[in-house]
Amino acid sequence: MKKLLLLLCLVAGLAASQNAWAQIRGYVLDADNQRPVAGAAVSVKGKNTGTVTNAEGHFELKTSTPATLTITLVGYARMETEGTTNEELRIFLVPSIEELNQVVVTASRVEESILRSPVSIEKMDARQIQQTPSANYYDGLVNMKSLDMVTSSITYKQINTRGFNTTGNSRFLQLVDGVDNQPSGLGFAMGNLFGPHDIDVESAELIPGAASALYGPIAFNGMLNTRTKNPFAYQGLSVQTKFGFNHIGDGTEPGAKPLYDLAIRYAKAFNNKFAFKVNASYLKGTDWYANDYTDIDPNTSPENRGPANPGKNQLNIYGDEVAQTIPNIGRVSRTGYEEKDLATYGVYSLKLNAALHYRITDKLEAIYQGNFNQGTAQYTGSNRFVINDFKFIQHRLELRGSNFYVRAYSNQELSTNSYNTRALGQQINRTWVRDLAGNVVTPDKADATWFERYTAAYNGLVNGTGSKNHDAARSFADQGRVLPGSEAYEAAKDRLIQTRGLAGAGILSECSLRHVEGMYDLSSALKVFNLQVGGNYRKYYLNTGGTLFDDKDKNLTNDEYGAFAQASKSLFKEHLKLTVSGRYDKNENFVGRFTPRASAVFSPTENHHIRASYQTGFRNPTVADQFIKLNVGPIIILGGAPVNSAGLNAYENSVTIASFSQFASAFGADMQKGVPFPQAVANNKDKLVKSNVPYIKSEKVKSYEVGYKGLLGQKFLFDINYYFSEYTDFMINTVVARAKSDILLADGSVNPAAAAELLGADRQLFQLYTNAADKVSIQGISAGLTYALPKNYKLTANSTWINFNLRDADANNVPAFNTPEWKTNLIFGNARLTDKIGFNVAWHWQSAFDWYGTFTENRPGRVQAYNLLDAQISYRIPGLKTIVKVGGSNITNKYVVQAYGSPAVGGLYYISLNFDQLFR
Repeated sequence: MKKLLLLLCLVAGLAASQNAWAQIRGYVLDADNQRPVAGAAVSVKGKNTGTVTNAEGHFELKTSTPATLTITLVGYARMETEGTTNEELRIFLVPSIEELNQVVVTASRVEESILRSPVSIEKMDARQIQQTPSANYYDGLVNMKSLDMVTSSITYKQINTRGFNTTGNSRFLQLVDGVDNQPSGLGFAMGNLFGPHDIDVESAELIPGAASALYGPIAFNGMLNTRTKNPFAYQGLSVQTKFGFNHIGDGTEPGAKPLYDLAIRYAKAFNNKFAFKVNASYLKGTDWYANDYTDIDPNTSPENRGPANPGKNQLNIYGDEVAQTIPNIGRVSRTGYEEKDLATYGVYSLKLNAALHYRITDKLEAIYQGNFNQGTAQYTGSNRFVINDFKFIQHRLELRGSNFYVRAYSNQELSTNSYNTRALGQQINRTWVRDLAGNVVTPDKADATWFERYTAAYNGLVNGTGSKNHDAARSFADQGRVLPGSEAYEAAKDRLIQTRGLAGAGILSECSLRHVEGMYDLSSALKVFNLQVGGNYRKYYLNTGGTLFDDKDKNLTNDEYGAFAQASKSLFKEHLKLTVSGRYDKNENFVGRFTPRASAVFSPTENHHIRASYQTGFRNPTVADQFIKLNVGPIIILGGAPVNSAGLNAYENSVTIASFSQFASAFGADMQKGVPFPQAVANNKDKLVKSNVPYIKSEKVKSYEVGYKGLLGQKFLFDINYYFSEYTDFMINTVVARAKSDILLADGSVNPAAAAELLGADRQLFQLYTNAADKVSIQGISAGLTYALPKNYKLTANSTWINFNLRDADANNVPAFNTPEWKTNLIFGNARLTDKIGFNVAWHWQSAFDWYGTFTENRPGRVQAYNLLDAQISYRIPGLKTIVKVGGSNITNKYVVQAYGSPAVGGLYYISLNFDQLFR
């Protein structure tokens, strides 16, 4: 690789010596009012050379001549002109509807008009990022057509498109400057906790739906491609300071909590050859509270659930999952701790970034970029986890030409202080339990001893405690309980966070990945048609010390590679564009997969475009899907690789969770009627069904799409698409219950001994990774419009309908859809209400739906319909190159839950100052 890079540099250097270098300078002005246009991108066509106009509209760049300049800015028509050194250029840009001349790169991996994209694509550009009323650009993505967003934490929001959403979405690819933004141990991108700050984001492009044909297996549901600002083009000092507050009216003391966000960016270029940039940002605030205390105990009939239920399992209270059915008493659970006393609600995000760019020639550029990120967030997975002081380090080295690139990067995660909140509550509960003689027992005996105390008190065997009284029995069993805020509680909490494995709550992860990829555009050489080819190789290195994966004292790695090709051709005087793509991917543990894509775009006129496409996608199991082996108290999360489950008997000797719930509920009802324990077991054991869970394999999708995008009257942009997708072998989590005794007897009937074990301490729940055997489908329609009104007002509206068709599939054996049937966005604003004042208002609404997640063992929880209203007003101070913005997210302060078990999210209000392009 080093020899190849040196050879490329030598060849490029010789080529550069044949060209004459010249300084081209000029001004870019608004054609309507003759005023300077700041921030316009001026680039040399076919080369990497470019810059951005300053506040006076002036630009300078050095390049070889002759040169064709391309000038672009959102809100103006794209323009090309010949560069000359004879005099200063005066270039006039014609205002135009923003989306008319948008250029995107994600849909086909090459630059093209968004109107002629072969598949649906959405874009948030630099101006929209600046004008978003949301707290940051990432939150503002919710207003994109087809996109779903769920909040687990103020610093962690997860996005998805076209259904099958989760709070940790490994089916959706997020790239930042071409780098996969996932920590390899987690197996999914943590929203924007480890991404760029707004101050350095140039654009974000979204592909809804499968993009595997070009981007590989992770882009199964879609992808987000974020591009940061090039230091050659965006120079100078930018500073953004933001102060805000949240937790208004949520009943907590002392009430509203502050939020701080400070970001600094500096970039400088020297002689148009070398440039660098540095970024630093720090955000600090108080997280949203998960405080839903609904009783969700599956072993209690719904009408008997609630605060008075002695066996209650409250959603955001942890430790009460530990429960037993006591003969002649019934279902009893331990007293748990509220999440607010276990979690780390003081969250922060530190982001440091530096990049060096060197233009070897005007067609060849070398780039090094390093990122250091550290932060705290809550994550709703199979439990509520605190991603605490999590460090994420990235390095990127790239050689980029006008028609190729070679890129290598690494992601390294360092998590030494993260922990499982639910496990923490359970373990604290095991530190203080006393036996009947008043002596504190060891943690391994704590749960059993607590239930013994409860049983003795309830049966009247304890002096001073009345019999048949659940409150009195609980009070006696809880004697010695350490209380939140006490010295003993805090000491136990700190110790258990640092204790990993079954005896504690701590989680260690020092996983990493190494990735190398490249692409070459052969179009200029072939001339007859356009052709791009590329490929990549990736290797994961797992190191969790056995706390997440089965990797203790093992050198656990995972390799995969892929290659793709894409050909396109325009016919009939550019009225028809045909594109075919194909990609082959191979993971060392699974068979190779080929994913083709074909599309056609028919353009009867310049402003009207009809597209149709056939796409395929697939996803290999992530390393977590394969190797996770995590004991979280009531359940063990177990990856689907056969070697991972050896000796646990989870696949071989377990019952389905649905049948166990029916059995336990019917058993409990009999016990309430006074039926003896053995008879209650015998009456209901045949409700148990032995599980038949296959080991995991890849999942696949086929998707068909038609759409139209057109511009009417130069002021009205309309976009609509319909898609239909079929899924097979969809990866799912299924929960089973294992007994020690054989589930079935020799005659095939349910073993009473195993049934009895499933009701007590010998039961072990497993969350298994497997595939749905059934075929399911989705279909959807998305439509959007943008209307440029007089006097700079702009109206954008979009709506999405999506329908999940279960067909003949077993509802208990398909993945969680977790997507509202309807969602709508409406955005109205004016960036230039006056020379100094602008505003923007965004409204989001979505319908109610059932959320299925491993946090509740795949039992549904209702996410109610809600709407969010964001708004901002900005004031420009040209002399100080400053914009003052006052705004808020969810300004009506209606607390909404976006994923069942996750926190309720209220209003966040802020004021920000953005100093831009100082010392440019």
